[in-house]
Amino acid sequence: MLPYKNLLVIDKKSNIAVFKQIAIQLIRLIQEGKLLPGTELPSTRSLAFDLDLHRKTIVAAYEALVSEDWIDNLPRKGFIVSPNLPVVRPRSYNNGRIATYEADPGFGFDEFAGFTYPVSLSRKADIVVDDGFPDISLIPANAMLGEYRKALDYSSLKKLNSGWELEGAAEFRNALCNFLNQTRGIDIKVENLLTTRGAQMAIYVAASLIIKPGDKVIVSDPSYFFANMLFESLGAELIRVPVDSHGMDTEKVEEILKKHDIKLIYVIPHHHHPTTVTMSLERRNHLLKLIKEYRFAVIEDDYDYDFQFQYEPYLPLASGDHEGNIIYIGSLTKVLGTPFRLGYLVASAKFVQAAARKRMLIDLRGDVFTEKVVSELIKNGELTRLIQKANKVYRQRCYLLTDLLSSQLSESIKFTRPNGGMALWLEFNKNLELTKIIEKASSKGLKIMGSVYNQGNNSDYNAVRFGFASLNEEELMKAVDILKNSIYK
Repeated sequence: MLPYKNLLVIDKKSNIAVFKQIAIQLIRLIQEGKLLPGTELPSTRSLAFDLDLHRKTIVAAYEALVSEDWIDNLPRKGFIVSPNLPVVRPRSYNNGRIATYEADPGFGFDEFAGFTYPVSLSRKADIVVDDGFPDISLIPANAMLGEYRKALDYSSLKKLNSGWELEGAAEFRNALCNFLNQTRGIDIKVENLLTTRGAQMAIYVAASLIIKPGDKVIVSDPSYFFANMLFESLGAELIRVPVDSHGMDTEKVEEILKKHDIKLIYVIPHHHHPTTVTMSLERRNHLLKLIKEYRFAVIEDDYDYDFQFQYEPYLPLASGDHEGNIIYIGSLTKVLGTPFRLGYLVASAKFVQAAARKRMLIDLRGDVFTEKVVSELIKNGELTRLIQKANKVYRQRCYLLTDLLSSQLSESIKFTRPNGGMALWLEFNKNLELTKIIEKASSKGLKIMGSVYNQGNNSDYNAVRFGFASLNEEELMKAVDILKNSIYK
């Protein structure tokens, strides 16, 4: 119930009758959206007591509002704000006021630059091609449900409510630390680990501690555009280094380091985003050499390390000798699905402490409830079993999609089958207008939400990331058929 005693102010010296003052102020509350249609109003006796008025005064105010269709008097229920408010307000009551947030603010602010999504985002579609997201139907739902039930136990909730650390839930960080050491060989302790709500938050926290306006940052070309936007928003000057079939060109990186004072390098050596290529061993070793020689910060974004189809993957750069200069960032969202926002940052203990304090400004505690559940999935082996199962499924889907594209669209699209991951990098012939193809596919029931790089976005590319992991075989075949018809018809 709203505090009517404070909201309805009576001026007994006014020439306007008290009942009419009450009616006018109640109408204003309705117009401002503070009293929504269907809201129950206090009884005449209760409101009279709160305002220290005679009950007949409140009755007169309510009757006036009922006569103007602002409120309804329901038998046995009392007065409510009318579900069908009058279109024309009584002139004597209308002060011309507009809703508080309908007007633009009167203060200045940074209108953060937007970004262009594919034209198909606003359309309805039968099949959605994403940027490379997991198939949530693979998650061990029963096992997770059991862990959620355990976490909802009073004693468990009490621990989660009272026991927490700046860097994230201790139980989750312990389990995740063991998992990362076993799968990535980075040899860390719990104090080297900070949990975040997804990898994007981890990138933001790390970059905001390093970058100052005017700093030079090396990124690949093309690169993960949300990271680029983040660095630029912090005032960085981006220096772009080309990517080929062996990953970021580290020879170019060395040339830049000889000429410029570089504050940070952002690199995606494993299944580079967006091109999906994996950096060669030679370039990895060269980059590690440069890191030690020039002593700059590195953010290694390893968003889908767990998905490898053909052979054991290279270990992350962070597992090599870099003297603490690499900040390693990963995500469990790519394993569990986009509804589960769990990322992490690995760095020296001193940097993790600073990052934890920085994270508090935007996320005071993190998602300790989900962290509790996932820590159990790690400890009982469910997470590893999910990864193994997903790898088999995604490998089959990747091979099916590449076979379909090779047999039906080889004249219009070129690609390299990746050795893992969740997406393909499809490069369309330069003479094909990618925006029109996406729009036409949308009208046929195929929504393309993968990252699009074309001339319309100030890019030298005419390409799109085509996520296959979340689509079953029937959907993949239908998607290729629609894409083919959108190009050739």
